[in-house]
Amino acid sequence: MYDLNNIVLEIKKIENEQQRRINNDRMKNYNTGDKIHLKQIEFHKCLSKNRWVFGGNRSGKSQCGAAETVWLARGNHPFRKNKPISCWVVSLSTQVQRDVAQQKILSFLNPDWIVEIIMLSGRKDDPENGVIDYILIRNVFGSLSKIAFKSCDQGREKFQGTSLDFVWFDEEPPYDIYLECKMRVLDRKGEIFGTMTPLKGLTWVYEEIYLNKKQDPQIWTINMEWADNPYLDKNEIEEMSRLLSEDELDSRRYGKFVGHGGMVYNEFDPAIHVIEPFEVPIDWYDNISIDPGLHNPLSAHWYAVDYDGNIYVIAEHYASNKTVEEHSICIKEICKKLKWKTFNGKISALIDSAANQKTLASSKSVAELFYEYGINVNTNVNKDLFSGISRVKSLLRSSDGVTKLFIFKNCVNLIREIKAYWWGNDDAPIKKDDHALDELRYYVMSRPEVPKIATIKTSIQKHKDKLISKQNRYRLRLKNKIEKLFNGEDYE
Repeated sequence: MYDLNNIVLEIKKIENEQQRRINNDRMKNYNTGDKIHLKQIEFHKCLSKNRWVFGGNRSGKSQCGAAETVWLARGNHPFRKNKPISCWVVSLSTQVQRDVAQQKILSFLNPDWIVEIIMLSGRKDDPENGVIDYILIRNVFGSLSKIAFKSCDQGREKFQGTSLDFVWFDEEPPYDIYLECKMRVLDRKGEIFGTMTPLKGLTWVYEEIYLNKKQDPQIWTINMEWADNPYLDKNEIEEMSRLLSEDELDSRRYGKFVGHGGMVYNEFDPAIHVIEPFEVPIDWYDNISIDPGLHNPLSAHWYAVDYDGNIYVIAEHYASNKTVEEHSICIKEICKKLKWKTFNGKISALIDSAANQKTLASSKSVAELFYEYGINVNTNVNKDLFSGISRVKSLLRSSDGVTKLFIFKNCVNLIREIKAYWWGNDDAPIKKDDHALDELRYYVMSRPEVPKIATIKTSIQKHKDKLISKQNRYRLRLKNKIEKLFNGEDYE
């Protein structure tokens, strides 16, 4: 005969154990429920081998780096092919390692998963208050994964020799350590990801990662700001934003690089303005704009406009050290692929008025040469710098927050130039790497501004405005009377 009391006790033990396991599995609560950090999810879904999050303080960047590390180590990443791994987590110093990356990883680790903790200092039964060398974790395959911790203050030599599956940089490392870690993941076809707030200005990360000057197809970046983190209080965000300078806001809230006199197109956000290419209807095709160059790069872009006035930059030709004939061949090949419109057998395009000048190698101007090679260029463009910049800025984000300019992600040189366009000390943009930006201005200035539609009010609306105005005057008089009363003044 079964002892009912013993059965109840066993059931309670099982229930307690189940609850303990649920409580210890902290990863189950990551980005679930009512509050979802969408940009963290976007980072986890990306399959590029070199991913970077540029985020403000408290934007959630380190949180997603730690979650990514634990998912990969456990072998249950929801968006990737899983296997047992060996990795490094790289911080700026051992103190930063203990306080940030190490703490966040431990917060996600179920103690049941941990097989061994080796300490550099402190006790392994109290790892949060010590400095960890490495952790051995039981993964879902029944074998072990290894998470080792490194700090940049150890020097480059301490980053040699090991083969790794991935490296997570929590904040910006020195360039030599970054290169050394790239070598560590090479033979395993591994990956690198970084999470950082860009507080050091225009460093190597700005050039090599953010601008991606070498056009590495495996580099992927995203910006996170306070408003992206659903766990931050909106009132606190507004209060802190009010206290910071413009440069501090750009770096500490928005995760933007700050240098020189500030970004010209600080409205530009790759997450909004850079889009996946799609098949554009032919009747959206509008014009081509060219900034000529022979030894310097020639930049040409193809522009389309939808029925709502949204502008799309859909194709790019960007090359240097070519003749007008060679550039013309490239432009016509792109037009052929797009089935671009022609007039009387020729392609039409806007071009800098400097194309009216003759080249040293020819008695004909650049514009005349383009015409001979099948491209009818219009040199009558508006080159006013500040008007053009103002128009582009309004297309990136109007006063009421509307975006009207979108760039296909294959237009890599235009995207790079927008990111790298800075104000100089003389209140003008620095004249460097702006070929695509010049012809972008020529194009947007060629389009008429959309006139504001005058609102004609009905008699009912006019009467309503009068009543509101009368009510406001009454409230103002009442407010003045109350103030006089409290101040002990007489009033009629």
